[in-house]
Amino acid sequence: MKRVALVTGGSRGIGAAVARQLASDGADVAIQYYSAEDAAEAVASECRSFGVRAITVRTDLRSKSSGLNLKLQLEQLEWFPNIVVHCAGITHYGLLEDTEEQIWDDLMNVNLKGAYYLTQWFAPSMRWQRWGRFVHISSVWGVTGSSGEAAYAASKGGLNAFAKSMAKELASSGITVNAVAPGAIDTDMLASLGAEEREALLKEIPAGRLGQAEEVAGLVRFLVSDGGSYMTGQIIGLNGGWHM
Repeated sequence: MKRVALVTGGSRGIGAAVARQLASDGADVAIQYYSAEDAAEAVASECRSFGVRAITVRTDLRSKSSGLNLKLQLEQLEWFPNIVVHCAGITHYGLLEDTEEQIWDDLMNVNLKGAYYLTQWFAPSMRWQRWGRFVHISSVWGVTGSSGEAAYAASKGGLNAFAKSMAKELASSGITVNAVAPGAIDTDMLASLGAEEREALLKEIPAGRLGQAEEVAGLVRFLVSDGGSYMTGQIIGLNGGWHM
């Protein structure tokens, strides 16, 4: 069966690493992005170097109409993803009392509601194929909670519960649903850390270093493979021993 992957948030960081990994394994890849068109096109070009098809699709996952346009564009190209990796995500730092409602809504819409849309739109064709993979990129904070990031942690905690529920709902159709909950990964999300904050963070991690986006992509690679067919409903930590 030809593997056709949709990677949200595929223009940078974990999403870009996942897109490259899946392309290197022979999957055609559709890269969803919101604003970084040039970066998304660069990732698509890298994917094509592996001899697969790769396209980019601009979508605002906060908007149902924009998301439906994503589905329509893929259908017009006769692309029916049987691998969906939801990497798109936004974060927010601040006390809950200072978190505006619009920020809360944006976090829930991109991080959590986006997963709802993606499953509604692409699970039916996976059921027809009797094979499919959903992988959601969550966060360690969705497991442990986080002071100063309550809205973000809530969105990722909801995503974890959603993944478990959909795993039960879709298992009989040959579809697995898992979430990867990374710890501190060296991506743009940590770019705002100062030198002292970064040093303090590293001291908390037993492995003594930040994770790499390619390491997350390697785990995703297993989850979407035939070898991962019996693993479903799992929230898998990848954090250098930071939280267990």
